Amino acid sequence: MRRARFAKDPVVDRALRHSVRDGMAFSVAAGGGETYFSAFALFLKATAPQVALLTTLPPLIGSLAQLLSAWAGRFASRKRLVLAGAGVQALTWLPLLTLPYFFAEHAVALLLALFILYHAGGNFAAPQWTSLMRDLVSDRRRGRYFGYRTRRTTITSFVALVACGLLLHLLDARGETYLGFVVIFAIAFVARGISVYHLTYLHEPPPSSPGIDVHLSHWWQTVKDTGAVGFTVYYALMNFAVGIASPFFAVYMLRDLELSYFQFTVLTGASVFLQFLTLNGWGRIADVYGNRGIMIVTSMTLPIVPLLWLVSGNFYYLVVAQCISGLTWAGFTLSAGNLLYDLVPRSRRAAYVAFHNVGNAACVFLGAMLGAALAGVMPAATPWLGGLPNPSNLLWLFALSGVVRGVLAVGFVHDIREIRKPRRAISAPALVLRITGFNAMLGLIYDFIGRAPSAADPPREAPAEHPQAGRLDDAPQKAEEA
Repeated sequence: MRRARFAKDPVVDRALRHSVRDGMAFSVAAGGGETYFSAFALFLKATAPQVALLTTLPPLIGSLAQLLSAWAGRFASRKRLVLAGAGVQALTWLPLLTLPYFFAEHAVALLLALFILYHAGGNFAAPQWTSLMRDLVSDRRRGRYFGYRTRRTTITSFVALVACGLLLHLLDARGETYLGFVVIFAIAFVARGISVYHLTYLHEPPPSSPGIDVHLSHWWQTVKDTGAVGFTVYYALMNFAVGIASPFFAVYMLRDLELSYFQFTVLTGASVFLQFLTLNGWGRIADVYGNRGIMIVTSMTLPIVPLLWLVSGNFYYLVVAQCISGLTWAGFTLSAGNLLYDLVPRSRRAAYVAFHNVGNAACVFLGAMLGAALAGVMPAATPWLGGLPNPSNLLWLFALSGVVRGVLAVGFVHDIREIRKPRRAISAPALVLRITGFNAMLGLIYDFIGRAPSAADPPREAPAEHPQAGRLDDAPQKAEEA
């Protein structure tokens, strides 16, 4: 008989084992397929403004499906709604394969519709999946379980990203780029199908908390009473600043820098890999010194990230820039998720996060539309140290995004409060030295070598993961990954 690992109840333990496999299978679809959405749009001859629309409007419309899911939860079981949303997302991969062959003239418009359906399916499953996992994983085991699951899904996503990127590069070199996209999207379809299979093993106990409350008046009262409004406004505005540049990095790399798909994969993977290496280190710093200090330090670093692209178009330089990006985003997204989790009471958290994500997606979309409008009137420019085959007007968007981020960081971040008192007090400059010092490098090596959690490991409180990406909101994190 197999020894229970995640729960004493064998039924719950089996469900949690399958949840790990579900997350790993979905990570193959996300890392190996979703990462190359922008590249596929450019292959279909989409313009820079169209790429901006394709990468920001679907998450915005799709996020509304979270509210629909909350309403549907009154009439159907949570497991059934999770399977419905995940199933729709899996099936979306099939028509993607046929667009260039059957619908070349309307490929971009149909691509927009399919992206909306893809994001809607994932967002429809998200609230119910989170509710189920909250009931299945005990508070005592939550941090250890989700840490274990996140490590495996992250490395799986990275391996899939690299493998599919290499495959696409090899087929592109043979003049069979379309076949390359067909193969990686077919892999994503199979992987998401396997993910759905493992989701069928979810166990649905009776809800431990009331259903998701989506009444706007209740949500606003929650925001006002807990003081989360300042954090929400800052985070949404930072999403707006990120959105000015985020959809255009893929365009800049593939169209303006004329990088190969292999180089595109390396630059994308560098940011993801650094996030994987540093996430546990950031978590340990947060446990001791709190999340507010991390938020201040990374907020002051975020403006530098897009400005690094103004220095040079050299591929090896950009690999270093992407590593800095991954380090910064890992700390920012971790501290943001933890702060929000602490600021909002448990009884209202699901409703708040649903509205919070819709607002952030809207800000990313508005920022991207501003960037698209400005891209048409900005003059072409070159990096300070060269390395760009032809001048690009997108560099001005990177500069504007950095400036707006800096203004927001200076104006808002110091007003962010943290309810949970840190074990030790530390200033922002001292925290910077702590992060960049020798002890931090030893921590990175330890994280990289890693070890499986055991019963002796101390539990760490952590919010339930999002079934798609394992984070509160993936829009800013994806900004400089592509």
